Amino acid sequence: MGVHQELENNILESYHIISEYQRTIQTSDRPEEKLRARRAIDAQWELIKALLLDLIRVTGGALSPQMAEIAAHFPDLSSQYHVSTAPTAQPIAPQPVTQNTPDHVPGRPPDKTTILFIAADPTDASRLHLSREFRELEEKLRLARLRDQFKLELPQLSVRPADLSQALLDKEPQIVHFSGHGTSYGTLWFENETGAKQDVQPDALAALFELFADRVNCVVLNACYSDIQARAIAQHIHYVIGMNKEIGDRAAIAFAVGFYQALGAGRTIEEAYKFGCVQIRLQGIPEHQTPVLVKKD
Repeated sequence: MGVHQELENNILESYHIISEYQRTIQTSDRPEEKLRARRAIDAQWELIKALLLDLIRVTGGALSPQMAEIAAHFPDLSSQYHVSTAPTAQPIAPQPVTQNTPDHVPGRPPDKTTILFIAADPTDASRLHLSREFRELEEKLRLARLRDQFKLELPQLSVRPADLSQALLDKEPQIVHFSGHGTSYGTLWFENETGAKQDVQPDALAALFELFADRVNCVVLNACYSDIQARAIAQHIHYVIGMNKEIGDRAAIAFAVGFYQALGAGRTIEEAYKFGCVQIRLQGIPEHQTPVLVKKD
């Protein structure tokens, strides 16, 4: 599947997710569930806009009628694209993964390295640029020399603890990238049913990743003070990256850029970690010593 079609499929999948949340708003009688659905819809629209910008760059501004209809939700993009009259291949609807697929036979190495991007940005915490981080990550892998060796899943946004375990079961990733908030006392903030912050303790997250130790090879915790979580998870996972203090948005995104650039060029995880730290320095940000790589003993 080409980059063009992959982007279209991701946009359609996000559009479908919005429809599911809209049904929740219409049918639920729980105010907190409706509030969370509205926030999730906002996050998906933000992601769709980022994917559309990538698609416009890839196609030189030529969008299929279906994509142009979605792009019409963003008036500020109207001058950047035109509707293509050329016939285009019909986007392939995302298919559920089954255990019979070769990539998911237990004990058999996967054909591609699957990367799961998960994010939580609770309503009662400072706002983060999570969609921008995913977009940078996606772009660097799309342009990478070894891009065909990686499969970047559509991001899981507004993640609750139960969403993480479900995503790990469904996607079976080798690399898990968490973007969000961490605390000085060692917890990560996921979201609860209302979209507010919910603490997840280091031992709880470590226990979850223990159940996926035969599949997950690397966990990136792009969140403040996440080295405490990293050390707990590294009891079971070979490579875990955390942050030893607060980290700003610019530094977090710069690290992700350098890390995935290097992975896409065939470098090891240890080398990619160093590239991430160097990328922070290249951006002139004095936080290059904040990321910490913890390896399983």
